[in-house]
Amino acid sequence: MNGVTAGDDVVLVERDGDIATVILNRPEKLNALNKAMWTRVATVMHELGGDKSVRCVVLRGAGDKAMGPGADISEFETERSNSQQAAAYGVLMHSAMHAIRNCQHPVIAMIKGLCVGGALEIALMCDMRICGEGSRFGVPINRLGLVMTHPEVEALVGLVGRSVALEILYEARVFDAAEAKDKGLVNRVVPDDQVEDEAYATAGRIAEGAPLVNRWHKKFVDRVLAGGPPPTEAEQAEGFACFDTEDFNTGFRAFLAKEKPEFKGR
Repeated sequence: MNGVTAGDDVVLVERDGDIATVILNRPEKLNALNKAMWTRVATVMHELGGDKSVRCVVLRGAGDKAMGPGADISEFETERSNSQQAAAYGVLMHSAMHAIRNCQHPVIAMIKGLCVGGALEIALMCDMRICGEGSRFGVPINRLGLVMTHPEVEALVGLVGRSVALEILYEARVFDAAEAKDKGLVNRVVPDDQVEDEAYATAGRIAEGAPLVNRWHKKFVDRVLAGGPPPTEAEQAEGFACFDTEDFNTGFRAFLAKEKPEFKGR
């Protein structure tokens, strides 16, 4: 990796060609999430989402011990001591989460070690989650007298269903990667020393595909999950817009020629 571009050191952004990495960077606190981090995550994810040269984003914590242990509890007394403060803080959190969820590019959570509370909520907003065998997961917030609010609950239920979501929230257990995979929280579990290789191999495979198609597929899946009325005529027509792209001509001609396509995103 090379080319650090984020100015705020609590969240770093690195670029390696068309793959961007967003790093939660408080390793001395196991990447516990504070106000500055939530604010910066929202900013960098909006920036990356608007950058057409990006084809995949990997979101991770600094170091090998944790994606994160959740919120920085030391902030509660000054930043989240009552419902009004908490609501204002929640605006920052949800802005960051929505920026991840709504990013037009594929987003992969690369999880090493502990991933609980707010860190798990961030991972829920990603499109895919890849973790190590030693990773641990949970949302033990009822031990703090806290609730998970609507955007995070929606993402959790969307992944694991009502009963398992309530099990995770009711019991407040921290559980292992095998159980997380069984519950549907993660896509893939690999040996701890292979997490980074697997995450970037996955990002590489995604980046080799037609970027416009990846964006369309993400948009269409989210449209299906949102429910509502049947697709409009314009929405249905968008499913065939790919045939007018340069990438379509590149793709099918490369297939016929038994060559690897080089997509341009246009």
